[in-house]
Amino acid sequence: MNVTGFMQLYVFMLAAFVGYQIITRVPPLLHTPLMSATNAISAISLVGSLVAAGSDRGPVSTWLGVIAVTAATINVVGGFIITDRMLKMFRHDPTPAPKEAAKDARPAAPPEAAKPAAGQ
Repeated sequence: MNVTGFMQLYVFMLAAFVGYQIITRVPPLLHTPLMSATNAISAISLVGSLVAAGSDRGPVSTWLGVIAVTAATINVVGGFIITDRMLKMFRHDPTPAPKEAAKDARPAAPPEAAKPAAGQ
């Protein structure tokens, strides 16, 4: 193994270790913004894979680009689905609880009281 290959392996292992340490220490409140940032990065990789698929550098490059486009698209769509499900957990029910509705309810006025008298 030459020096360049060793350095690439070292950077890859260091990035994997640091990434794992960062992700495991993210509090649950920050998972949704983190997923949004991950979706943005996945969208950038989708653009890069489209360039690779359309570069016409040979059939192997084109097929690898198509596989990359498929994988990146699945990643982006899945990320948005997960982010949407996570955001739904923080939404409140717009209907009031039955106990609160009973407190706020006022008895309706009888129809006779609302009409003016005939002689007035």
